[in-house]
Amino acid sequence: MAFHRAHRKFGREKNQRVALMKSLAYALTLEEKIKTTEAKAKELRPMIEKLITLGKKETPASRRLLEARVGKIAARKIASTLSPRYKGRAGGYTRITKLVRRASDGAPQAVIEFV
Repeated sequence: MAFHRAHRKFGREKNQRVALMKSLAYALTLEEKIKTTEAKAKELRPMIEKLITLGKKETPASRRLLEARVGKIAARKIASTLSPRYKGRAGGYTRITKLVRRASDGAPQAVIEFV
């Protein structure tokens, strides 16, 4: 039985995985569209959607949580630009589009972007 398999490990230790997800969320927030591997995009999607939902609350506590999770610059953009854009939407803020495999190692690529 496949218990306790909620997240991918990416062959990294926990602190490296957390840093990877934080930097991907930061990049996606600032650029609004990034190209990465399919597995990383699928792992990033729930995290970024929870951050957008958190930004919709507009409370000091939610602002602090955003800053802790993605940094001050990205938190500011989520709270001021991205969350108001999705005010009337109840989820599904991102889209993952699959691309051709990477030439060097054949890894499946994907683009994750805001809808």
